[in-house]
Amino acid sequence: MSRADRRSASKATVLVVDDEADIRELLELTLIRMGLGVETTGRVAEAKQLVASGTFDLCLTDMRLPDGDGLDLVRHINAYCADLPVAVITAYGSAENAVAALKAGAFDYVSKPLSLEQLRTLVKSALSLPEKTAPKPGAAQRMLGESPPVQHVRAMIDKLARSQAPVYITGESGSGKELAARLIHENGARRDRPFVPVNCGAIPENLMESEFFGYRKGAFTGAEHDREGFFHAATGGTLFLDEVADLPLAMQVKLLRAIQEKRVRKVGATSEDAVDVRIICATHQNLAKLVEQQKFRQDLYYRLAVIELRMPSLRECREDVPLLAAAIIARLGDEAGRRRARLSEAALAALQVYDFPGNIRELENILERAIALSATEEIAPDDLQLAPPSFAQEPPGPNAKWPLQDYLDRIEREAILEALDKTRFNRTAAAKLLGITFRALRYRMERLGIH
Repeated sequence: MSRADRRSASKATVLVVDDEADIRELLELTLIRMGLGVETTGRVAEAKQLVASGTFDLCLTDMRLPDGDGLDLVRHINAYCADLPVAVITAYGSAENAVAALKAGAFDYVSKPLSLEQLRTLVKSALSLPEKTAPKPGAAQRMLGESPPVQHVRAMIDKLARSQAPVYITGESGSGKELAARLIHENGARRDRPFVPVNCGAIPENLMESEFFGYRKGAFTGAEHDREGFFHAATGGTLFLDEVADLPLAMQVKLLRAIQEKRVRKVGATSEDAVDVRIICATHQNLAKLVEQQKFRQDLYYRLAVIELRMPSLRECREDVPLLAAAIIARLGDEAGRRRARLSEAALAALQVYDFPGNIRELENILERAIALSATEEIAPDDLQLAPPSFAQEPPGPNAKWPLQDYLDRIEREAILEALDKTRFNRTAAAKLLGITFRALRYRMERLGIH
């Protein structure tokens, strides 16, 4: 019987690994009351033998065991039984152990003394994970591209969706960081709960605490009723902190405590509320460099950047430009209720050599503008209104390899001039020699100033 079949038949089974008999008994009783099957052991070696049977849907393991530690078991399960979620039980306040477990591939962690409420939430989340081989509806259509960088990102998203580890998404503006965060959420155990995106740079500093944690009626002037914060709104789901580098240091301290304790206190409240939130953050800035400059807390950085996902720039995926452009044009046409435009060969060639400093977001803006400006259904290079390449005031030396675009332009110019020289400036013959169309060659000559 597959794991999915056992879950649907309410016969999910949990393996508990802990050398303390009273902890094993507490966990076993709690899980049995949840209608789950339970097997227990106090040793790593026996746990590995039991896991090999393939009859478990979740493993709960302590960190310290007589014949090894929980991290060994986490790594073993990830290597030989990757579709089995494993969660670790850590000592209270041991942030280092929790982070190490998540980096090793643990689904999540729970701290001692055990909170049975947090334990039940963790178990329910782990058992609601989709089968690893199940298709991810919509993912293929929304994360387009077949270039190696994009394929790597899709593989990482698939892996990260099966964990509760905090994810730090890096990449240039417009490279799709929020889309990646949404796909991680939609393909994971929290997919039926809220995804709450927050732009940290758009919140006034004096309102941050009340926006993140909520407030009680009368907490301050204007607080006429209770209000939930971002953490409460995202309970059970995912909180996406975009441009997290913009958080002021005072707020960073409060955010760190909320993440570590999994509890928040509303402004004006006397007690804390438990929250179950997965944190995914993103920024186009270099957080590690900001830590060195003491503009970002190191302890918060290590809590947020457990696993890093780098989004490639569009310049790194030029072969995907035709596919992306076609999808964007089709969507814009459908939204406007008009016949779909099409790119001329020269316009497509122009896009494939353009730098896209604004990445996919800029590509969308360029195409939307081009469709509006084009007098016909065919988009010409002039309709794109691409910005000309920028050159440094002093030309770089002949062997300089950066700025990269200048270096590539010099190579392209030399190849075109050599082809033109060999064909005695017959552009049709030169284009054939270079393996490109005549229109593409004409555009490249105009762009590079070759007359």
